Amino acid sequence: MESLFGSGEDLSMIQIGIRAFIMFMVALFLVRLGGIRMLGRKSGVDFVIIIMLGAVLARGIVGASPFMSTVFAGAVMIMINKILVQVSARLPYLGNLVKGKPAVLYKNDQIQWDQMDRLGVSRTDLLTSLRLETHSIHLDEVDIALMEPNGRISFTLKTKA
Repeated sequence: MESLFGSGEDLSMIQIGIRAFIMFMVALFLVRLGGIRMLGRKSGVDFVIIIMLGAVLARGIVGASPFMSTVFAGAVMIMINKILVQVSARLPYLGNLVKGKPAVLYKNDQIQWDQMDRLGVSRTDLLTSLRLETHSIHLDEVDIALMEPNGRISFTLKTKA
C-alpha cells in the first residue's frame, strides 16, 4: 500500500495521481453530504467552506499533511456547515449573523444611496440586474429592490391597478 499510495511529500506522479483521484471522490462525497444548498445559493459561509475544503484536501494530495488527517478535517468542516445550516434555520438571528440579511437598495421610488455605497453597487449594476431579472428597464415599475445575502439583486414589481 505504501508503494502505491506513498507517504510524506516525496511522492511520485503516480502516487499523487492516485491521491488526487481518491481525494476527488472524498471531496465529492463530502460536498454531497453537505447538501445541495452548498452548490446552489452560495452565501458567504458556503464560499468559506468550499475554499477551506479545497485548501485542506489539497494538502493531503501533495503529502503536505497526512492524508487521513486532511480527510477528517474536511469532514469536520462539512459537519460544522451542516450544523450551522440546521441551527440557523431554527434561530433566525443566528441565520442573519451567519448568512447575512437582505439590504434594501430601492424603495418608495428612491434609490437608497447609503446602502448602494456601503455594498459597492452602482446605478448601472442595479439597472443591469433589473433588466436581467425582470426584463424591464424602468425603476418606476419596481416596488422594492433587495441585495440578497447571496449577492443577487431581487425585485418586487408594483402591482398594476
